[in-house]
Amino acid sequence: MRETFIHPTALVEPGAELGQGVSVGPFCHIQAGAVIGDNSELMSHVVVTDAARIGAGAKIYPHAILGCDPQNGKHKGGPTTLNVGINCQIREGVTMHRGSDNSRGYTSIGDNCQFLAYSHVAHDCDVGNNVTFANNVMVGGHTVIGDYAILGGGAAVHQFVRVGHHAFVGGMAALAHDLIPYGSAIGVHAYLGGLNIIGMKRSGMKRSDIHDVRHAVHMLFDRTKPIRERAKDVLEKMPHSPIVADLIAFVQTGNKRAFCTPPLGATIGGAWDDDEDE
Repeated sequence: MRETFIHPTALVEPGAELGQGVSVGPFCHIQAGAVIGDNSELMSHVVVTDAARIGAGAKIYPHAILGCDPQNGKHKGGPTTLNVGINCQIREGVTMHRGSDNSRGYTSIGDNCQFLAYSHVAHDCDVGNNVTFANNVMVGGHTVIGDYAILGGGAAVHQFVRVGHHAFVGGMAALAHDLIPYGSAIGVHAYLGGLNIIGMKRSGMKRSDIHDVRHAVHMLFDRTKPIRERAKDVLEKMPHSPIVADLIAFVQTGNKRAFCTPPLGATIGGAWDDDEDE
């Protein structure tokens, strides 16, 4: 394990906790109470506040600011945290805010995530593992981002919205409704443009599971009934598929926000479905 290195121009306040092999570059500021895990690298001009708990193996690029106060008028200044998992890459100018003392009290980031330049994670968000934010992605407070989700450049997600695991939000999309697992949302005002087939394959999903999800989604969005009623029908017709049960659980357990749906006029098996050879 390499030795811990602190550049002479960096300010590491007494009470900051640095793991073994941490490298702190020029003009970084680490506040008392901050925790930075083993073998993490802060390149230069990085600010880590007292609220931040950074996991091992992080690589943090210049001008990232981690753990500042939430942009939430109801926050009264109580102690809250930003918790970042292991092996995360945080690029230039990224901002991540601590939780609010009137809410869950912490913002959480999973393991093996990538946050590209100038992306932003707001207060009280819950970001899963292996998530990618492209440049300039913005997610509002209390947003939930599932494992393996990918958010394209400039995408914006409304506060309290959930993005399901393995989902894809297209570049410049404005997502104001919950996006189902495996869904692919595109458009300036994002709609459900199909399924994230490429991501499903890359994650190792079986061909049969992909077909089950496709069939379940066709049933969910056929517009003959409200989606939560159709969810019960899907479970009745596909009771033995764990992957479908997981999809339906997302529909049934969420908050009361609407769901991101296919465009009006789209038909089952129509242009909105990402149909391709398996």
